[in-house]
Amino acid sequence: MAEDDQMLALDNQICFALYAANRAVTARYRPMLKELGLTYPQYLVMLVMWEADASDSQPRVSDVGARLRLDSGTLTPLLKRLEHRELLQRARNVEDERVVRLCLTGAGRALREKAANVPQQLLCGLEVEPDRLLSLRQELRSLLAVLEASETSAK
Repeated sequence: MAEDDQMLALDNQICFALYAANRAVTARYRPMLKELGLTYPQYLVMLVMWEADASDSQPRVSDVGARLRLDSGTLTPLLKRLEHRELLQRARNVEDERVVRLCLTGAGRALREKAANVPQQLLCGLEVEPDRLLSLRQELRSLLAVLEASETSAK
């Protein structure tokens, strides 16, 4: 196979390796999250909210969007569904109505207790050393930082 053909081979694409790994991880989460009544994106929102609640803060919708790297068009429907389930509340700032703050409800806090074992369940049965996973996470964070920096400099 010619070198140009190798460059375009699917298995040589980092984007495909990341995409396939993401799908596999998300699929592994699915049965655990189903028991909680959450989709994977909703779970990510709840993780941010549980962190904020632990520090007694009420994040702005824009803060949650930035943390999860989601635009408002994607985030707003997620928040509406979580609010409909009474897991969180959205409240407009009285001084500046453009600012919407989020806070957990009692049900949202209670769900945290049920979700506490999800990370351990995810790893159960995987024959991967914890140090290897920590290293992989750090490598992915580094790659993300490089990609975001190059995106910012390209603007």
